[in-house]
Amino acid sequence: MKPPSWLLPALGSAFFAGLTAVLGKAGVAELDPDLATLLRTVVILLLTAGIVAARGAWARPTALTGRGALFVVLSGVATGLSWLFYYRALRAGPASRVAPVDKLSAAFAMLLAAVFLGETISWRAAAGGALIVVGAALIAAG
Repeated sequence: MKPPSWLLPALGSAFFAGLTAVLGKAGVAELDPDLATLLRTVVILLLTAGIVAARGAWARPTALTGRGALFVVLSGVATGLSWLFYYRALRAGPASRVAPVDKLSAAFAMLLAAVFLGETISWRAAAGGALIVVGAALIAAG
């Protein structure tokens, strides 16, 4: 059975998010969390600009609709706020506890996708989301 096309990129995202926690914790030990977020953002800007340039995707900005652009901008605001809170949490707490609590984002995403995008949540997905919440609570309680 062939795995879904989204699985490998999602696993890559999870791995690099885990790496982000460890590297970020080491960084905010010596830097202000807001400055660390700014530096991280600049690196991401340069990295993604290089990828977009290498793929030749600069040629297609007109494919983005006004509504699409609005949602991408709002997503960027949400990402920035997430990073600011994340680095503050890493500065105050251990990465081994902060990162799993941060992954409650999966449960929030499921709920928000159901409410705002009309996506259905199967009983298996709901059970998995509940396990994420319980796991994060157990880890946070230490």
